[in-house]
Amino acid sequence: MALSPHELLRVLKPARYVGGELGSVKKDHREVSLTFALAFPDVYEIAMSHLGCQILYAVLNSRDDIACERVHAPWPDYAALLEEKGLPLHSLESGTPVGDFDVLGFSLQVEASYTTVLWMLRLAGLPLRSSERVSGPIVIAGGPCCVNPEPMAPFIDAFVIGDGEEVVLELADRLIASRGEASCDRIRSLAAIQGVYVPALYDVAAAPGGWSYVTGAREAAPWPVRRRLVRDLDAAPYPLEPIVPHIEAIHDRATLEIARGCTRGCRFCQAGMIDRPVRNRSVGALQGQASAILSFTGHEELGLLSLSAADHPEIGPLCDLLVEAHAARGIDLSLPSTRVDSLSVGLADRVAQVRKSGITLAPEAGTQRLRDVINKQVTDEDIMAAASAAFDAGFSLIKLYFMIGLPSETDEDAEGIVRIIRRIVGLATSRGIKRGTVVTASLAAFIPKPHTPFQWSAQADEETLERRRRIVTDALRKERRADVSWSDPATAQLECLLARGGRELAPAIEAAFRAGAKLDGWDEFADTDRWIHALASAGVPPVERTGGLPEDGPLPWDHIHAGVDRAFLLREAERARSGELTPDCGGVRCYGCGAGCQVAG
Repeated sequence: MALSPHELLRVLKPARYVGGELGSVKKDHREVSLTFALAFPDVYEIAMSHLGCQILYAVLNSRDDIACERVHAPWPDYAALLEEKGLPLHSLESGTPVGDFDVLGFSLQVEASYTTVLWMLRLAGLPLRSSERVSGPIVIAGGPCCVNPEPMAPFIDAFVIGDGEEVVLELADRLIASRGEASCDRIRSLAAIQGVYVPALYDVAAAPGGWSYVTGAREAAPWPVRRRLVRDLDAAPYPLEPIVPHIEAIHDRATLEIARGCTRGCRFCQAGMIDRPVRNRSVGALQGQASAILSFTGHEELGLLSLSAADHPEIGPLCDLLVEAHAARGIDLSLPSTRVDSLSVGLADRVAQVRKSGITLAPEAGTQRLRDVINKQVTDEDIMAAASAAFDAGFSLIKLYFMIGLPSETDEDAEGIVRIIRRIVGLATSRGIKRGTVVTASLAAFIPKPHTPFQWSAQADEETLERRRRIVTDALRKERRADVSWSDPATAQLECLLARGGRELAPAIEAAFRAGAKLDGWDEFADTDRWIHALASAGVPPVERTGGLPEDGPLPWDHIHAGVDRAFLLREAERARSGELTPDCGGVRCYGCGAGCQVAG
């Protein structure tokens, strides 16, 4: 611990910074060959809720010759205290300065974290740009944002594309073997590992409009860089003794990852594209993991994690076995989201034996026409049947997720959201639920993401997003049994710009950081005006960057193969324009997406 207990009393939530939690690992750095700082660019409560970091922490510390410790973004009060004392950012486990580690690995989950990465580098006393670092830790990054690494490429030495469990140890072995060599040579050598992208080995050219594109690879670096994929989840490592946080995390429960990947084919969904193919854990493996994790942590809730948990081929028997084994001890099972059908609602009813409150459904769009465009294969009848089954099962609250600003959306589609919410409120009344809020609806602005069929689509402008939002909220203003929340249109436009940009955005990211940007995902710190000035200083016009992109032109992420082929995405984009559905391949038919699931055509 870098600061004394007395000094920690000066900051909010001092338990964020003390370490020593159940499940944490502390090793003597003098007795290992590699030290690894696993960094999450957000505060402790969010960092501790991220399963991927728990997995990598366990994988790295399973090796006697590697010491992995955690570092997260501090709240500004703690950062100010560090600066007042002249202390650098440090790890939780041993209080070691981040700059003293061999590797500093960031998890990039959202684009809003980019300035926080730079802030953490500065707090650690490290130069921001890779080209300026001649010593200190090798800085790497992984996570879904890395499928377009270009906006952060000048700041990161190497990116991991895809699943990290296997590649992180290959990376560690190569760095151990190259100890003593020049840092730049060690970084270049990482490009020989499948799934690792080293920006310094790729040429970049400017294009009209201020865009930049990767044009070629040097020194035998791969083209394209193909993601890493863990094919057998039963054989993959999983943390059976996860870290139990000192304070309540955002997701305060034990987590069981039952599957990865989804082939339902929602055209807006980046995770559904880049995480293909579907890989399921077996019931036997999951039973053992659940018992071990619950016994170790003492958690009272077990969440079944997957992009579409109800699609697990043995989800019914699995839930029955878990309920039988653990419900009597007061342990609740939960499905973070539920497919929009009555069968899935019945499944949620079966697992919620201890506590029943809300159930989450994601219709995404308000009309059948628009749901067909986005390939959300759900009808109004499905939505109402699921809501009816939920109320009949004893759930008192239905949480609905919608998107606004989707490609081809009209005001009529926004009005459809109102109709769905009103019908569900009326259904609750008819079921005898007389009091309280029965529907909470979230309106998220559509953001076209790389490696999806909508990657070329324009984002609706701020005025349009605001008008569609008002159509919903104004119509429901007097509906006391429904609450509606929404995302900020300006923030969504910034996310779109960062998601689809190239290296030309790096100066803007740095300028925003130097102007004070950090923790941009928090309302307390988000400042779009600061970003507008930063973008202007870098010569990046925001409005042009959120428009449509030519389907026959280059993209900043063309050198990254994240799991699906461009030809498949183009076909799906065309089917979207025609309102044609593409049924779930289900592991039995093949649409040639390129994910390599080895399904016969």
